[in-house]
Amino acid sequence: MNADFQEMTIGIDRDFIKITSPNYRITSWPPARDWPVVVDEHGTIISRWGDPTWDITSWVGRRKILNFGDGEVRKRKQSEPLSAENADLMRKIATWLIWGPLRIRSAATIYAHIYVLRTIVSLCNRNGISADKLMRFPKVLEQVPNVISASNFDAAITLLHYLYDAREFLGFTIVDANGLKRLVEIAPKHETIQTPYIPPRIWLYQIGRLRECLTDFITNQTQIEACFQFCLNEYAKQYGSLEAALARTNENSLMSPFNPELKYKKGFPGTFHEVVARFGLSEIFEKWVGGFKDRSHISGLSSYFSIVTFASLLYICNFTLQRREEVGSLRSSCLLWDSDEKFGRVPIICGETTKTDPDSDARWVASPSVEIAIQASSAIAHMRMICDRANPKIMPSDADQSDPYLSSTATEPWGLGLRHARNYKIRSVTKDLQETLEKVCSMLFDQEQMKITAEDLAIAKRLTTNLPEKEFFVGAIWPLAWHQYRRTGAVNMFASGEISDSTMQQQLKHSSRLMPLYYGRNHSRLRFNKEVQTAVLLAMYEAQVEIVKVAAAEDRFFSPHALERKEHLAINLLSAKETNELVAMAKKGAVNFREHRLGGCMKAGLCEYGGLESVARCAGGKDRKPCPDVLFDRAKEPRVRAELRRVVEEMKILPAVHPRYNALADERTAMENYLNAL
Repeated sequence: MNADFQEMTIGIDRDFIKITSPNYRITSWPPARDWPVVVDEHGTIISRWGDPTWDITSWVGRRKILNFGDGEVRKRKQSEPLSAENADLMRKIATWLIWGPLRIRSAATIYAHIYVLRTIVSLCNRNGISADKLMRFPKVLEQVPNVISASNFDAAITLLHYLYDAREFLGFTIVDANGLKRLVEIAPKHETIQTPYIPPRIWLYQIGRLRECLTDFITNQTQIEACFQFCLNEYAKQYGSLEAALARTNENSLMSPFNPELKYKKGFPGTFHEVVARFGLSEIFEKWVGGFKDRSHISGLSSYFSIVTFASLLYICNFTLQRREEVGSLRSSCLLWDSDEKFGRVPIICGETTKTDPDSDARWVASPSVEIAIQASSAIAHMRMICDRANPKIMPSDADQSDPYLSSTATEPWGLGLRHARNYKIRSVTKDLQETLEKVCSMLFDQEQMKITAEDLAIAKRLTTNLPEKEFFVGAIWPLAWHQYRRTGAVNMFASGEISDSTMQQQLKHSSRLMPLYYGRNHSRLRFNKEVQTAVLLAMYEAQVEIVKVAAAEDRFFSPHALERKEHLAINLLSAKETNELVAMAKKGAVNFREHRLGGCMKAGLCEYGGLESVARCAGGKDRKPCPDVLFDRAKEPRVRAELRRVVEEMKILPAVHPRYNALADERTAMENYLNAL
């Protein structure tokens, strides 16, 4: 193992752990058996690396013991003993969790991880094997779901993935990638209603409308800010000052300065409709604010701000997979950029975590497209802060004034939120999505577009098997909810076939590259939100299992070598009737599947020709047969025919000696071979 021991420092967050503490930094791997692991606040060594138990009570604040199972067995204790080899594997993993790249800060989290891991190691021990040899014993692997509770299974998969990712560091593997796919497939059923998956058509529609709303705001931002400031000035003139306008009560309340009844008054600024028209904003107000044509009250400005803010939060959720409480706690400065050698500037959303787990930091990988949402909601928050800092009931701090929350309240002099104004530190709960859509944002989505079609329902049921029939049926309005965005986003990242089209791929082109990299491989030194990591990892493994199932079970996939090579792996795969047969092949490394434009590739390991940018090698040429590892997909015929027409048209305008012409000719031949094979 190549490790920089300078970087391997303890992650436990306790005041008495200093840089001078003897357990602060590891000096060898694995550490010496007498190396001090736990040192209390008085400097006393409590546990050493080779001890059968580590007493972490001083880290937790209550009695907690990590038992590695190779010490004295007490009859009253339920923990079964472990072999010295398995106990040392446990110690290495515990060391990696505390001093490795993750550097978990909560001792309680470490205890929970070791508790789950111990059940798997104990299973191996009972079967007379070392845990690092588990993948050689598939029958033992099949027993893992029997020893882990359904409620802990997702966390166990995530932990095993982290250990697999750290195999070079640790020097061993417990469960490899194929084993993880198998565990996901045989996961115990947890009897809860699965979070509904938003069908692609509806997901794309709402993304498009949210983006359109935000773009309209940014395009007209200068006029909007000028209009807002003009209205504030008119209220300050009417009441004597902005502070007086904000402090008004029902008793001293005067008419709005834009009330038509005041048009006889000298200096009348015009009705609010006239003001909006003067600033060139009539079109977007009528487009997004319900009933704006029929009412002339300035509250329409507050409604528009609330609509854009709400659209911003929804848009961010679509691309960060945050919970509504998390997106509701974001501030204007939440967008940071991580510098990555391969991908360049990577957007990271930073927030104020709403959970107590210190190992689940408030950081989320995002798509660059969220920048427009943050710009729009930040601009509104700063405009509203002009009023908030002048209101003695709200009293924002200097830090709040320079960096307000994106989720703002209508506390301007004409806003409905003014009468409920309270200290800025007391945050309102992010409102229910459906309720807000009905009461405030009725113009955001067209109800006809949100109605569930037969195709929508089929896809939703495929990915949410226990979808409630009372809410989800053909013709019903899809009931959007905040929590649906996390699962939908994670699934879409790895979607293929009928679930994914070119439009969706374009929307997710950044997220589908960055999230698996940052969440799945601990690519960055930054600590990210653990719940989203789990969602992304599970979706990744589920997608890998799903595509192999489809290739095996449906007649749509076939091999162009079927008549020549009856024993070809693809034929064996397509004849597999039971899932366990298919996964048994996958577990042995006999089944691999990577989707491409003509179908899929079953080559074990990497393909030197790719199959993504070009399919010339996949389907063969004039003097070459198709690749022995290719499977053609009948469902791709319409796309292939469209691509073939495009290639033929491009070839017509190129000279035959041009290198591009020759490359296109190879592509044309490959696609023709595919169509002939159909």
